[in-house]
Amino acid sequence: MQRDIHELEQKIGYRFENRELIENALRHSSYANEHRKSNLKDNERLEFLGDAVLELSSSEFLFRTYADMKEGDMTKLRASIVCEPTLAQCAAAIELGSFLRLGRGEELTGGRLRDSVVSDAMEALIGAIYLDGGFASAKEFVERFILNDVEHKKLFFDSKTILQEIVQSTYKGEQMSYRLLREEGPEHSKTFVVQLFIGEKGFEEGRGRTKKSAEQEAAYRTIITLKGQL
Repeated sequence: MQRDIHELEQKIGYRFENRELIENALRHSSYANEHRKSNLKDNERLEFLGDAVLELSSSEFLFRTYADMKEGDMTKLRASIVCEPTLAQCAAAIELGSFLRLGRGEELTGGRLRDSVVSDAMEALIGAIYLDGGFASAKEFVERFILNDVEHKKLFFDSKTILQEIVQSTYKGEQMSYRLLREEGPEHSKTFVVQLFIGEKGFEEGRGRTKKSAEQEAAYRTIITLKGQL
């Protein structure tokens, strides 16, 4: 069930002057298609604009924050920040999915929880803020809700590579592997649960909407365990 847009504005600390922009940003193509007679616009054009604003905002942030980082490393870090899983994670933090206007079919198949849907809506929201309040307002939103805790995001999305390096240096001769423990939920909205193994020793479990994201979480949690932080 969709929530009132004013709640979202309170969550993000930004109030729209142009109400149509926020409505448009939250309107999925499935909803627009079901209401063609009303001639409603979906959020895909705003998503296109928001993607560009996000890339510029994140590029400027990394340039200022990591003065000694090489261009290639900045490109890699930016890619991990603006990728679909990260944006979906950021969207979940503000419960963006619960505010979306979805068509009946999309609603019934779990669209509010689908990474592709909520990450696109996150970019559309950025585009809407940019048009309503200018680049400064959009950049403030990006820095507050997407570029927060960059080191944590970097560790999480590089976790499989980082853990592989740890295993190679610490567990000589042992192979790292992921085993699918189970699948939960209906066919259209599955959650995968995997466990990470080093040799035959089991470590942490991870959950995700895809096997890859579940593996990332398992690797991240294992890194934290190996560092003695759990």
